[in-house]
Amino acid sequence: MTTAPRSFAYSGTAATRTPPEVPRGIRAFLHRHLFNSPLGGVATFVLGAVIAIVLWRVLQWSLVDAVWYSSGDGSACRDAAGACWAVIAEKYRVILFGAYPYHQQWRGALVVALWLGWGAISATRLLSVTLRLAGWAVVFVASILLLGGGFLGLEAVGTDVWGGLPLTFIIFGGTVAGGLPLAVLLALGRRSQLPVVRFICVATIEGVRGIPLLALLFFAALILPLFLPPQLTVDKLIRAEVGMIIFFAAYAAEVIRGGLQAIPEGQDEAAKALGLGYWLRTRKIILPQALAIVVPALFNDIIRAFKNTTFFSILGLFDVLGATKAALQDPQWVRYGTEGYLFVFLLYFLICSAMSAYGSSIERDNQRRARKAAR
Repeated sequence: MTTAPRSFAYSGTAATRTPPEVPRGIRAFLHRHLFNSPLGGVATFVLGAVIAIVLWRVLQWSLVDAVWYSSGDGSACRDAAGACWAVIAEKYRVILFGAYPYHQQWRGALVVALWLGWGAISATRLLSVTLRLAGWAVVFVASILLLGGGFLGLEAVGTDVWGGLPLTFIIFGGTVAGGLPLAVLLALGRRSQLPVVRFICVATIEGVRGIPLLALLFFAALILPLFLPPQLTVDKLIRAEVGMIIFFAAYAAEVIRGGLQAIPEGQDEAAKALGLGYWLRTRKIILPQALAIVVPALFNDIIRAFKNTTFFSILGLFDVLGATKAALQDPQWVRYGTEGYLFVFLLYFLICSAMSAYGSSIERDNQRRARKAAR
């Protein structure tokens, strides 16, 4: 005789219970993250006191006790307990425009205004991509014509005295404008079915990535002229710019290749089924999706290209950092290099942060469109 197994399940009806309340608000946040234990509370007070003291010392040095103006010899800064921002007021023209002729520096200021103004307009994205790219092409050409001169009564100025922020913008713009198309071609060539094309692209990418940027710039600016015939002279700025373009393209090509590999093969097969040729389906279907995927990594390379312009100062082409070094060689102001380099740091930080925010907005728009298409 077998007996039914005994059941331990509760057969009654349990009363409905409300979920526990999760504490919210500033008090709950402080308790959860800063004062969740006696040791945590002590650590919060100690670290808070240290941070407050450091911040007060920094503010006292940089703002409260700072000297904002001094005579040409910097005498007002010698007995000051804080920062001497007067060095920026005294040397800002050298920092921003380098060795460019003093009476012609309005042309450099106009170039900076063009770049910043069109950058702000492009960031709004109220205009189409075609108009924005056309505008950047106009800004780039206008910048070169303004700095070079030699027409409409403008004094001709050689590239050897270009410097400061206008030179930084021109180097950066030329690097991105010339490097991105080359990077796309290298990425496509590395995935090509033609062995010769694939070998050339792989050799170019891996060879350039194995060389430091500084060595590549030295080769382009100093060694390459030794292999050129005497009658063929190429400006040092152009030679160094070509080196920057190739270096940027080699790294960006690998980023774009990652985007190409992330696209499902069905996209290309569907385009083939519609009868589209290689270049048409690449331009209309494959590349837009690949570039949308790699926006974060691509903007990382673009921002790095802007910071890499500082290497040109080693070749005697003074960008903002090189111009700052030259400005601080004045014996009366040499002791205030900290303030000068902090100014350059803030300048680079603002520009790079703006480009990073722009790249993040493009990424969010791409994700929004992808979610809308998936519905």
